[in-house]
Amino acid sequence: MPASVSTSPLQRLRRLRVSPSIRNLVREHDVSLSDLVYPFFIEEDINSPIPLTKLPGISRLPESALAQEVRELYALGIRYVMPFGISHKKDAVGSDTWDDDGLLARMIVTIKKACPDIVVIPDICFCEYTDHGHCGVLHNGDVANDASVQNLVKQCVTAAKAGADMLAPSAMMDGQVVAIRQGLDAAGFEHVGILAHSAKFASAFYGPFREAVQSELDGDRKSYQLDYANGRQAMQEALLDEQEGADILMVKPGTPYLDVLANLRKETNLPLAAYQVGGEYAAIKFAALAGALDEQQVVMETLTGFKRAGASLIVSYYTKQVAQWLN
Repeated sequence: MPASVSTSPLQRLRRLRVSPSIRNLVREHDVSLSDLVYPFFIEEDINSPIPLTKLPGISRLPESALAQEVRELYALGIRYVMPFGISHKKDAVGSDTWDDDGLLARMIVTIKKACPDIVVIPDICFCEYTDHGHCGVLHNGDVANDASVQNLVKQCVTAAKAGADMLAPSAMMDGQVVAIRQGLDAAGFEHVGILAHSAKFASAFYGPFREAVQSELDGDRKSYQLDYANGRQAMQEALLDEQEGADILMVKPGTPYLDVLANLRKETNLPLAAYQVGGEYAAIKFAALAGALDEQQVVMETLTGFKRAGASLIVSYYTKQVAQWLN
């Protein structure tokens, strides 16, 4: 038999890429607005938006503009939001977060009044509300785990009373999820879910966020956030949160940790989230402004990458812009 003759059919994988219609037919993953959560920043006691130089296109909004912003988001088709509050009442423990009349509670009430169908998933942490910028109670220069957890529970119950649909604890304290779950259940909020920032790395990609929420701090958060070199430890953190009662597990940041997301997908049946953080947004946005890449194509490619790696939902500062593109 001549060497050029094959005994089996030639596998021509290009047959499935010959036209847009065929490519769409066999496409494995798509991104839609039902996959996306929009994080945004609300500051009290200001009169007009404050553009963020490190996050072009994003502003800190005055609390007075919140209801209108939410109605605009809803009109665009956005149904999931993650509000971050910038408080002017910072103290050593972030007590404004468990005040029923504090900024966190007011934001949730305003959003639910403006658009009852929007799912509100507030960030649950203290870095925006403490005068030292850390994510809990400081003791001898370090964050005291158990005292911080007690305050996280108080914050969560306050947010649930205000109408939050789901809570996103991001402080990375040991035992926070089980304590929050028990606290919510005891207060009659067993229906309120927990989207846990389970694998949250100590990352340089958070730089623009710190400008956004005015949360500069002495030192760093490496004693409580994950070392970016440790993928196996990230799996431990996430699977512990599952055991403690989390409903959704998040990997944060997103792009540098797709391996963690993909590995976690193999180990759990819970929905997974990825957070495309400020540094990821800024990297794309500044490159696009410089004409180095096609912004829309790159954004959709990165979001699809999160889905391909196993994310069920994505928190992204691009959500509003994606909604505008899709509309």
